[in-house]
Amino acid sequence: MKLTDVHKTAEEIKALTKKYMIETYERYDFVAQSAKGMYLYDENGAGYLDFYGGIAVNSAGNCNEKVVEAVRDQVGDIMHTFNYPYTIPQALLAELICQTLQMDKIFFQSTGTEANEAMIKMARKYGVEKYGPNKYHIITAKGSFHGRTYGAMSATGQPDNACQIGFKPLVPGFSYAEFNNIEDFRAKVTDDTIAIMLEPIQGEGGVNPATPAFMQGIVDLCKEKGLLLLLDEVQCGWCRSGNIMAYMEYGIKPDIVSMAKALGGGMPISAICATEEVSRAFTMGSHGTTFGGNPVCCAAAYAEVSELLDRDLAGNAKRVGTYFVEKLKTIPHVKEVRGKGLMIGVEFDSPIGLAVKHGCFERKMLVTLIADRIIRLIPPLIATKEDCDKAYQILKDSAAAATKKEMNYQG
Repeated sequence: MKLTDVHKTAEEIKALTKKYMIETYERYDFVAQSAKGMYLYDENGAGYLDFYGGIAVNSAGNCNEKVVEAVRDQVGDIMHTFNYPYTIPQALLAELICQTLQMDKIFFQSTGTEANEAMIKMARKYGVEKYGPNKYHIITAKGSFHGRTYGAMSATGQPDNACQIGFKPLVPGFSYAEFNNIEDFRAKVTDDTIAIMLEPIQGEGGVNPATPAFMQGIVDLCKEKGLLLLLDEVQCGWCRSGNIMAYMEYGIKPDIVSMAKALGGGMPISAICATEEVSRAFTMGSHGTTFGGNPVCCAAAYAEVSELLDRDLAGNAKRVGTYFVEKLKTIPHVKEVRGKGLMIGVEFDSPIGLAVKHGCFERKMLVTLIADRIIRLIPPLIATKEDCDKAYQILKDSAAAATKKEMNYQG
């Protein structure tokens, strides 16, 4: 029996959700019944232009045919086994990723926050074993977001963010420095520092790309001080930025890089890639996962990554993203448009973000909101210029309506 065939009305589904779910999200007021390409469809078959992409997940398109086929083929063979036996999907995916990124080793997990936890643990264990028990300090950026588990949450440089409020004390051993300010990072380095951890493009922090001078400065600082460079590409990785990985834009290479979201094309999988030397910090029993490297997720990820590479969706993100950014700059009351590729933040000059988000929904487009002024656009990377033209018009109309409403309210 398909659960989607259960005879419940949309209102009944919403009521069940409200009754039994612990809600920490502002729900879109519709039941997502199906999805394809650039659209999600509700219970009545109405299509919503998808410019949030499951939060940068569905990069090769919603329900990409090759990903769906890979899941169907694998699920009938082995749905799950722990990481004691070898499995074909895991081995082939490991080879594909490591060869594509020219990294030595990979460790699979299930979510982005788990990948960042693993990255933090590997760096600290490497530091303690190589230099001594106090070599565990990590510097991250203000405005960063690394996840919601305790280590990743503590690494997040947003002490006033809801993700940290009420959860203190945080894990010790982290300091925060101003993003794109190399001198502030240098000032935070101590004798106990083992690593600098960064997003090449801050996502939840407002879609802020690192400048080339800053990234090169960080690389130089790491070499000078003997620090590891940890890059969080959970959101900006796998073609989102217009490159296979965002760090490639800067001509640099990390000691460890985390990835998730787009990796699985909708299935929950994440990973860290590391150099041979640093990877040796993880030994038998020092880290583990039940579901990381699951055969079905690995099969889906192999298909998704192959689609991203074979169709040059990084190139499409760069071309279409450049076109889209220039159009977005012409919307009235837009203060700034930031980002790379198809990872774009539109900041308005007044706090109308929530009204714009709601206006987009009313006009059948899905976007995400950061704070009260920034609309984040992270659509599937199959987006065309025509899709962006539609999105532009909806955003423009929504902003105009929100601005008019704000002016009437103030008047």
